[in-house]
Amino acid sequence: MLTADPSKAPDKAEEVTLGFAKGRPVALNGKKIEGWELILKLNEIAGRHGVGRVDLVENRRVGMKSRGLYETPGGTVIVEAMRAVEELVLDRETRHYREHLGLTFAELVYDGRWFTPLREALWVCAEKMAEKVDGEIMVRLFKGTATAIKRKSPHSLYAEKVVTFEQGELYDQQDAGGFIKLLSLPERIRALKQAGRETDPHTKEKREPKLPPCTRAHLTI
Repeated sequence: MLTADPSKAPDKAEEVTLGFAKGRPVALNGKKIEGWELILKLNEIAGRHGVGRVDLVENRRVGMKSRGLYETPGGTVIVEAMRAVEELVLDRETRHYREHLGLTFAELVYDGRWFTPLREALWVCAEKMAEKVDGEIMVRLFKGTATAIKRKSPHSLYAEKVVTFEQGELYDQQDAGGFIKLLSLPERIRALKQAGRETDPHTKEKREPKLPPCTRAHLTI
């Protein structure tokens, strides 16, 4: 009803830019807009590109499973854009917890438990996390997909000079050595235990199993 068949959607992609302020979408293509109007316009724009079709088997609160078919073109674009700006401004731990908070919040709303102390507490937490979620995200719409392709924020934590792993004041690759050893300590102890001994029978010295190269590379990153 709201979305075109993705296979019959336009062969040319279309881009839209959403502006965010404290985690809320407030602008579309550079123009301030009310939330309800933003949804309606995105439903129209994204809908003609087949974006927002959802076909899933969901768990009802009473225990049964049911199949749900939904259309949410505007919501799909907003979520894609919001996650893109969160990637720029939230540190790893905060973003991970925001995902957890979102699931808990959604369960409360789904169960009709809006007027509860827990929902109120989670709301305060979400508002605090969103204080610096400001920015502009460009989303490309094409045959059923919505993909963030450009992003910027005044609070971005992305630093190109640091992520290139070049020698600098903030990051020294040599620092990763101790980090890797500490994080891999449980695995190295387990490997020694599984080998049946904690010391080399020939030298009587402690033996340390070597980590696979891929594990070392992963930990370094």
